[in-house]
Amino acid sequence: MTTQVIVLNGGSSSGKSGIARCLQEVLPGAWLAFGVDSFVEALPAKMRGSAGGITFTPDGGVDVGPEFRALDAAWTRGVAAMVRAGANVVLDDVFLGGPASRRRWETVLDGLDVLWVGVRCDSAVAAGREIARGDRVRGMAASQARLVHEGVRYDLEVDTTHTEALECARIIAARVGRG
Repeated sequence: MTTQVIVLNGGSSSGKSGIARCLQEVLPGAWLAFGVDSFVEALPAKMRGSAGGITFTPDGGVDVGPEFRALDAAWTRGVAAMVRAGANVVLDDVFLGGPASRRRWETVLDGLDVLWVGVRCDSAVAAGREIARGDRVRGMAASQARLVHEGVRYDLEVDTTHTEALECARIIAARVGRG
């Protein structure tokens, strides 16, 4: 079977979005890229900072409520439907719930050919990127750097600490090419 979905899991500022953009360039054919950041940005403003939606704690933590979970479930099913309709997809996510976060994707992507990729980055390097971005709660990158990988299995791992996004994308693309 040919890979239909590439799931990139890593902490905030680990380089997932850059890898996703590079994958779109190096992989044959057209690949759509969807990320958790885009999903969060698509939420109504009233859900940001609300108990039912999503809140970011001063130490970089993330709390989500029932409204967020319901929309997230609809989003994941929608992404899976696009793949089933013929689109190849690169997903950029942050598995704050560890294996349970992976299972939520496994459930909706059941029967599809998925490549699971861990995107690692040293917490100090990710924290520096976080500062440079200026659009994240300080501390998020450091707190997530290891947390998102705890107990999660991958087909492949890349590390952006010293490896550029394009090289990571080439490593992933080589794995996709081997099937």
